[in-house]
Amino acid sequence: MADQYQDVDELLGGSMGPRLHWFPEETSTSKLAAVLVGMANTLGGTLLLGVAPRSGVVQGIKNPQEAQDRLFQAALLSDPPLVLPIPRLVHSAQGEVLWVTVPIGLPHVYNLEGRYLGRENTQTNPLSPRRLRQLLMERGVIQFESQVPPGATLADLDEAKVRNYIDKLDLPGEMLQDGAAADSAARQQVLLHRGCLKLVGGALSPTYAGLLLFGRYPQQWLPNAAILAVRFSGASLGDRFLKQDIAGTLPEQLYQAEAFFHTNSRRAVHIEGLAHTEKPEYPADAVRELLVNAVAHRDYNLGGDSIHLRLFSDRLEIQSPGGLPGPVNLENLLEARFSRNAVIAQVLADMGFVERLGYGLNRVVSLLRQEGLRPPRFDETSGAFRVTIWGESLEAPARLDLPAGVQDELNPRQRQALTFLARHRRITNRDYQDLCPDVHPETLRRDFADLVDRQVLLKIGDKKSTYYILK
Repeated sequence: MADQYQDVDELLGGSMGPRLHWFPEETSTSKLAAVLVGMANTLGGTLLLGVAPRSGVVQGIKNPQEAQDRLFQAALLSDPPLVLPIPRLVHSAQGEVLWVTVPIGLPHVYNLEGRYLGRENTQTNPLSPRRLRQLLMERGVIQFESQVPPGATLADLDEAKVRNYIDKLDLPGEMLQDGAAADSAARQQVLLHRGCLKLVGGALSPTYAGLLLFGRYPQQWLPNAAILAVRFSGASLGDRFLKQDIAGTLPEQLYQAEAFFHTNSRRAVHIEGLAHTEKPEYPADAVRELLVNAVAHRDYNLGGDSIHLRLFSDRLEIQSPGGLPGPVNLENLLEARFSRNAVIAQVLADMGFVERLGYGLNRVVSLLRQEGLRPPRFDETSGAFRVTIWGESLEAPARLDLPAGVQDELNPRQRQALTFLARHRRITNRDYQDLCPDVHPETLRRDFADLVDRQVLLKIGDKKSTYYILK
């Protein structure tokens, strides 16, 4: 009860916005439905019932069952009906409030009596045609990859690429008849069934997916459907770098990007006696999974930017245009399954690049763990999705001269932090949280304080700029 009290106080202590609205108990179902639909079409949010609209003062709920029924009726006014968590009756300082949550990343686009609504600040307004179209694409109602660009014809597809693809499918012989004309018609049928061709005005035309996968020059139609690969000399963006613009079909881009990575990534040399072994800076399979993931799931409707592959002295970043698709978010991306580009993902799977239902991110996490590397970091920023991985340090590990008996007294987390320090020379609170994602930050803070008290670590800086080195 104390946690609920604090949550409600915190919410009402702020102000209404796109993700928070409140109403008195007797508010009509149509008003409630408008806000619920607006939140569902935007970023989700919280609606409180039993609060004065202007002052934010709690008036309380006199009939909880009736108020809850009104919220359910409001959700059913939406088309399609909104399926929401059960509203909760929560206690605040002044009385009881009915609390309903609209989850983020719902799978549909919702309307109220034909009006597609969204949230802007404290208002619920109709979505602009541009925003509605974008939302329909984001949530898979309209697939950009399945549209036909104006002027595109079958002549824009490379027959050799199509033939090589269909040969890999190993289709039954009766599907590919004898004779050039019949064979061409059969290949067109395969591409039609795969979503790479579409019947427009009685004639077959290539879709964006078909052009990206088999086009003679896909960038004619989508100039930024490419990869910008850069190797920087240091740990930040700088004036010294090696750059390659990678174009062509998506399979060609993947092969070229892998080649750039292998050519420009470094290798750590481990010397043991007279023998030495080389170890890649980053696990090649993990990088390949990330590249395929970026190509298969980027938002090709956003034409202003390319995929970025950035190699720094201490990390690798892969950033793709468009946030996470559909119901996928940073909290569930390792479990959720939703493909923005179902046709592209399927054809790449046919070619052996990607598993149809998987994002490959789970495998990346496993591969890094097997190599003893820290987990990847996932970020959504400025309309893009970025993955960062840290590789093997190329410098000789620092020597760990610990006081007698200290090693045996350290917990497993602390030993893991010291292993990280031996490789990377320094560690931050964020680094430690990445190493131990399931541990409370306060526990990790105490681990650091203990290592400082034991004269193992030296704390440098304060607040957000704090980091630790071996003493």
